[in-house]
Amino acid sequence: MNNTKYDALKLENQLCFPLYACSREIIKQYKPFLDELDLTYTQYITMMVLWEKKTLTSKELGNALFLDSGTLTPLLKKMEAKGLLSRRRSEEDERNLVVSITEAGERLRDKAVEVPEKIVRCVDLEREDAEALYHILYKILRNDVAAQNDSAKF
Repeated sequence: MNNTKYDALKLENQLCFPLYACSREIIKQYKPFLDELDLTYTQYITMMVLWEKKTLTSKELGNALFLDSGTLTPLLKKMEAKGLLSRRRSEEDERNLVVSITEAGERLRDKAVEVPEKIVRCVDLEREDAEALYHILYKILRNDVAAQNDSAKF
């Protein structure tokens, strides 16, 4: 009996599975370092954007993180309750929510600065392999965003 018709359904033939599994494993590596900062991984990447940009709209933040508003809104509420950011309506257009880093959020940056170096030591990749993977993953993300933008036109 020839099962080639179903080969596409084998887990080992899926590109998405090793991406998913690696993502979970790497985030697991972050956990002990982020626990010291009292941040989840999603909160950490949100802080990374805020440390760089300081103030931006929730839409811009969602785009930077590839997160939809249904995920972003409760995340921002929790982070605001921790005192790491503030949220306010834009004076120019009250439909826009403006997110800004607070002084407490800025202070957390000094504690977080060592996290990337600690993670590099946990992931056994040659620099060239890491750079290649980085570029491939962003190529996939850019294609996905382009595909979403194209489908929104119809």
